[in-house]
Formats: sequence, C-alpha cells, structure tokens
Amino acid sequence: MRRLSLLSFILASLLLSGCSLFRFAPPAPIRSPATPIVTPDSPAGSPATPTAETTTKTTPGTLPWLKPMDWSDLPGWRNDDLARAWPAWQYSCKGLRNQSAWQGVCRASEGIDGSNNEAVLAFFENAFTPYQINQADGSLEGLVTGYYEPLLRGSRSRTWKYRYPLYAPPDDMLIVDLATLFPELKDKRVRGRVEGNKVVPYYSRAEISSGKANRISGKELAWADDPVEVFFLEIQGSGRLQLEDGEMLRVGYANQNGHPYKSAGKWLIDKGELTAAQASMQGIKDWVRRNPNRLNELLNTNPSQVFFRELPNNGNGPLGALGVPITGERSIAVDPRGTPLGAPVWLATTQPNASEPINRLMMAQDTGGAIKGNVRADFFWGFGDAAGKKAGAMKQKGRMWVLLPKDYPIVRNGN
Repeated sequence: MRRLSLLSFILASLLLSGCSLFRFAPPAPIRSPATPIVTPDSPAGSPATPTAETTTKTTPGTLPWLKPMDWSDLPGWRNDDLARAWPAWQYSCKGLRNQSAWQGVCRASEGIDGSNNEAVLAFFENAFTPYQINQADGSLEGLVTGYYEPLLRGSRSRTWKYRYPLYAPPDDMLIVDLATLFPELKDKRVRGRVEGNKVVPYYSRAEISSGKANRISGKELAWADDPVEVFFLEIQGSGRLQLEDGEMLRVGYANQNGHPYKSAGKWLIDKGELTAAQASMQGIKDWVRRNPNRLNELLNTNPSQVFFRELPNNGNGPLGALGVPITGERSIAVDPRGTPLGAPVWLATTQPNASEPINRLMMAQDTGGAIKGNVRADFFWGFGDAAGKKAGAMKQKGRMWVLLPKDYPIVRNGN
C-alpha cells in the first residue's frame, strides 16, 4: 500500500513537473543560478550553487552540434586580455582533474606564466581547437542573460527589523531518488513528506510562509530585513548577508521544496502590471514599492521555496556546478548537455541593454534551471549592487565557441 502511494506520488509529480531535474543537493557544493527573472522559461527557483546530484557530465564523443573553426573566426580573439581569464581556467582544472580528456592540457598549463597575455594566447592556440556551437535547429545565435551574488542585510536572530527567514533544509522533507525504482530515471529526484501512510508533495512557499510547515521552525539560518531581497536571493542561489555586528555571512543553495518555479516577472506581465521590457529585477522591485499590499500575492505565485546552507566566507566567488568558485565576468552558466562543464568558451555578445560588444574568454563553470539550449549562457557579473544592475538588465543575443583539447575524443555530424 505504501509503495503504491509512493509510486502514485512520483508519477503525479513527474506529470506536473515535466520530469524536471532538481539541480542542487547539499552534499557536494555546486550551484545554480541564478537565472533570468523575466523569461517564461525561468528556473526552478534555484540558483547559483549546484551539487553532484544534478551536475550533468557531457560525454566525449557525443557533440555533433560543434563545427571546428580557425582562431581567426573568433571575433576579437586577439584583443581580449586572456591573462584575466587564467585564474578561472585554473579553477576549471581543479574541477576537471579526474576527467582524462582534460588532464593533459591541465598539466601543460602548470608551466605557463598566467600573467603573460602572449603566453596564455600561445597556450590556448597550441593546445586547443575552437568549435562553434550550433543550436539544435542549426542557428548560431542564442540568449545570454546575467546573474550575480547579492548583498543583503541580516541577523542570526529574529528582531523586529530582521524578520524574514532564510531556511536550511527541513528535517521532514523526503528526497525520492527515482533511479532506485526506475533505473531509466537516473538523476531524477522528487521532494515530498510523509503524511500518515502516504508520501505527498512538500509544502509550497505559501504554506511555509503561513506557518503550515510546523517542522521548519528552528531551521532558520538567518533573518533579513527585506522579503523581496530574500526572494531574489533564492533566484540567484547564493549571496552574502552583512550582519549588524560586522560579520559577513555567506549562504548558498542547499535544496528546494520540489515545487516547480514560476516566474514573478511573467506573472506581472500576464496580469498587465508590467511590460516585458519593464519586468527586470529592478522593475519588479519598483512594482513592489508601489504595491506593498500585494507583496505576498506576488511572492506566492511562485510555489518553489529554496533552502540554504552556510558557506565559508573565504574571499572567493560562490561555488558553481563544477564544484569550484566562479569568477566575476569570467564564468558562465551553460547547459551541460551542449557544452562540457569546465570548458573554456569564447563568448560574443553585448553589454546589457547596449550594442557595445563583449568578446571574451569565459569558463563554463555553472548550470541553471533556465539555462537550456546549446547556445545559451548566463553571465556571472560578480558581487554586489553594481553587478546586480548589470545582471538584472542583461538579455542579449550571443554566439559561443567552445575550446576543446586537440586530442579531445569527439564525433561530429554522426562521423
């Protein structure tokens, strides 16, 4: 009887969620992101900190959408300050050290003077081949959005000023690994809770905020002074809280309640409250200021609730899906089914809401729920308000070239 109830819940969950993957889980640090706020395909309410349970590895030999190119085909290749990407590349090597396809180039990079732009240029040109990434339909352009690591004000204890909680994962949330029942559903998980002799969906955001989830009491990691900032922290997936005693608390994605993410920006667009052009992060915040009495209505349109964990505040960037710190303006989130996680990527796009070109060497070190498609990137702008303004405004077209080791085992176009 219990097994039948569990299977019923699993099948219902799969139908409702479209078999969506849950990106992150607590054991191993890995992101996820930030995600665009406005677009209809926005994330599953998670963010910039994944884990091993959701990280997808692209298997060498299965990349038929790549076309080998010459270095001269990469716009602005010789104009970038490649030395600025070197620390991010070194982080990639730490994440790729157990993958045989990358061990040779990572060993070769140990003898390179990473501060010398010409030496870095020669290294990549001698050790790698650039491949232009095509969409599934053969087109070359895709969407480039942005994310960042926000700064909030908070406290480790609740006060009148700091009364909006950031929760750690609740003890009564059950994570069902579907592969134990259906091997073909490897890496698929659903969240739920036990009610009597049944497994039912875990509490939604509205149920948690109303106090219905009794066992989440006591799981507060910290308290913030602004519920909207907490909401966007969930979307970004990681951030920092400046505490009143001067301590800086860093938090990252730990888990999620299993409900599908629904975009607040899309809800405002559908309601006619904002236009698509207005539904940026700043536009949503401005709408809340004008409509404070509708705040809960807005937040509860998204049933997804993200749970956090405290992270070391060591001065590096937040951890991405590769399990290494990501670097401001040199790391991107990608769809790992189209771009190998950890790989260098040449990105050609433009500044947020502008035509000024960005032609830059980036590292594919993160993933995200809304980052789907071969030519699709989420640009990590870094930490703080200035980075947040750029991230919130970024929705540009872009092209991508992945750089793969010359001996990388790859099959193209079925050959």
